[in-house]
Amino acid sequence: LNAALDETRQAKPPEPPKAIRPEETAGVVPHVETGVSREVLDAVAAAQFALPEGFTRHPRLERIFSKAQERYEEGTIDWAMGETLAFGTILHEGTDVRVAGQDSRRGTFSHRHAMQVDYETGEEYLQLAHMHDEQGRWFIYDSLLSEYAALGFEFGYSTVAKDALVCWEAQFGDFVNGAQIIIDQFIVASEDKWDQTSGLVMLLPHGYEGQGPEHSSARIERFLTLCAEDNIQVANCTTSAQYFHLLRRQVRREGLVKPLVVFTPKSLLRSSNAFCDISEFETGAFQEVLDDPAQPNADEVRTVVLCSGKVAYDLRDGLKEEELARTAIVRVEQLYPFPSEQLRDLLARYGNATDVVWAQEEPRNMGPWGFVDGRLWNILDELAEDGPKRELRCVSRVASASPASGMSVVHSQELEQLIDDLRTGLPSD
Repeated sequence: LNAALDETRQAKPPEPPKAIRPEETAGVVPHVETGVSREVLDAVAAAQFALPEGFTRHPRLERIFSKAQERYEEGTIDWAMGETLAFGTILHEGTDVRVAGQDSRRGTFSHRHAMQVDYETGEEYLQLAHMHDEQGRWFIYDSLLSEYAALGFEFGYSTVAKDALVCWEAQFGDFVNGAQIIIDQFIVASEDKWDQTSGLVMLLPHGYEGQGPEHSSARIERFLTLCAEDNIQVANCTTSAQYFHLLRRQVRREGLVKPLVVFTPKSLLRSSNAFCDISEFETGAFQEVLDDPAQPNADEVRTVVLCSGKVAYDLRDGLKEEELARTAIVRVEQLYPFPSEQLRDLLARYGNATDVVWAQEEPRNMGPWGFVDGRLWNILDELAEDGPKRELRCVSRVASASPASGMSVVHSQELEQLIDDLRTGLPSD
């Protein structure tokens, strides 16, 4: 050690760089096809529903699995099955999958059931580990109640197992604050500081359903504040197919290894709003922006509402039929890298829409608004050079010191107010 110290002291100091310029960011990269054949999807589903001979499933799970199998046979895929198909197809193709979290085997909201326990003997059975001999290894763990330790371990694992899908899941999104040091010091900065890449996926339940301040927000704004130089990916999906393609994209893009932060839903886990037809899993790719599925007449649209997450469904349910005919509700499924070009093209298609709204369920000082505000104005300024001047407004809960109200009745009142604020600003002609 002394010899090494002497050599270091005698070494010539490195020449400073001539100029310090940040590298140009790649932003949104080209799509990669992540669809899977029906044959493989069926094989994964069969493995999920099957049990070894003599194995007794918990009676309370019989109805859940029976209903899930019935939906699958009808070609309808909910959020839980979309996730199972993502994990299963990745495993089927020979890639390892590892998931850890405080209640991950069952799923905090009882949607996953990745591990079955014999009701009579206590024997454990990991369904997706038994598809075929050449499949990837399937690891899923219920971790201790320490986000700092668990996330730190999974980050380290992901830096070595770069070909695997490595996921850490918070029981509720807010709980990730216990691991903030790992996020700040390692996950968002390790590539810039040490050229250390990681493909770690963070699954953070997020959504305002009136469950109180500690069970609503995964603090989207904190992650967006840390975004720079294409260091991470931040997504908030609204359909099972989008989630499926997003997870598969994480391990099917060659030469691109980045951490992925996914704000996963709670109410959408079972909501028909998130259901998709199985055909959407056989072809396609993750879409950073989803246009209004109602396909309003572009010439008649006067307001374009941009939003992220389940609030899109709240707004759709809150507007009247005649208002929906003149309003396009667009979902930004990927917040970073920000899909500026896609949003520019979409807004250009709605050429008569002079009212542009960013709508979010979070308070004004939280959520994506602080991140998207300037970026959206840049897009509108560009469009104004060849078209009408457009105004941008934000519809949200009022600024708050707490992430959410602790009373469900207040939560409902706030949602009504949010929808009223959107309706009040709609153009009259």
